[in-house]
Amino acid sequence: QVHLVESGGGLVQPGGSLRLSCATSGFDFSFYTMAWFRQPPGKEREFVASIHWNDATTDYADSVKGRFTISRDNAKKSVFLQLGDLKPEDAARYFCGRHRMARLGLSTMPYDYPYWGPGTQVTVSS
Repeated sequence: QVHLVESGGGLVQPGGSLRLSCATSGFDFSFYTMAWFRQPPGKEREFVASIHWNDATTDYADSVKGRFTISRDNAKKSVFLQLGDLKPEDAARYFCGRHRMARLGLSTMPYDYPYWGPGTQVTVSS
């Protein structure tokens, strides 16, 4: 059974940093592209970043480029999101997602990630 659990969220001041983690189980992690999405209150889930299963190439939403970094540790079956220079508009619930199929490439579309964790809340406020 596919299982994903996010952690690391919290309250941070503008300009601050956080590191989100997503621990997984129930599938062969090394063969799946993974992604982070976020959902601000009252809005739809939006793409943040993705990381390729094979060569660890990455893709980012324009709004977070240069500030966020996605990474993965196949041995730990985990994916991470380093958030930097946080802004109030980054406040949201952050979710990690597993691609629908093994050995497929990067995608920014939520429907390509049918498996999600419960999310972790990031609040940016002074």
